[in-house]
Amino acid sequence: MSTSRTDAAVRARRQATQEMLERLRTALAGAGRDHAPVTVAALARTARVSRTFLYQNQQARALIEQATRTSRPQPGISNSRSRTQPAWRERALNAEEALAQTQREILIQRTRIAELLGKIRDLEHDLPEGSLQSIVTENTSLKQQVRQLTQDNQRLQERLASARQNNRFLDKRVADLEAQLAPYLITPPPSP
Repeated sequence: MSTSRTDAAVRARRQATQEMLERLRTALAGAGRDHAPVTVAALARTARVSRTFLYQNQQARALIEQATRTSRPQPGISNSRSRTQPAWRERALNAEEALAQTQREILIQRTRIAELLGKIRDLEHDLPEGSLQSIVTENTSLKQQVRQLTQDNQRLQERLASARQNNRFLDKRVADLEAQLAPYLITPPPSP
């Protein structure tokens, strides 16, 4: 029973591989028809297969090599150079795409910076002359008041802690005195 499952899984895998190879053939035919450069990344996208499949499957590699040879018959160029050329073109296309994306991001950031600078100018424009200096002066005096209030608070916290400690000492002293007076309160003092 498990053998039939295994056989079915193997058949399904082979069928999926054949479907991927057929999609690769279609993509290669389209690239040849359009005279587009044959790159692994472009083929993987067009054929809806992974790059790993294109690199690891022997039939896929053979199809790509055959398409590369037939699409660019250039005498005088070594076979190793023709293999590296698609990779170089792919890197160049990726670099161009990254550059375009970076330029779009820079444009968005410049637009945002311009908007923010405009808002700052509007806020500065709404302020009367000399108000900036008065705001700075007021800010400085408020900072000094905050520092003074912080110091006062710290001193009051220290005084409060001392008062609590004195209160505990006095409570203890009162308790000691009450303990000393307790025998006299229970029994009346002897009469003379």
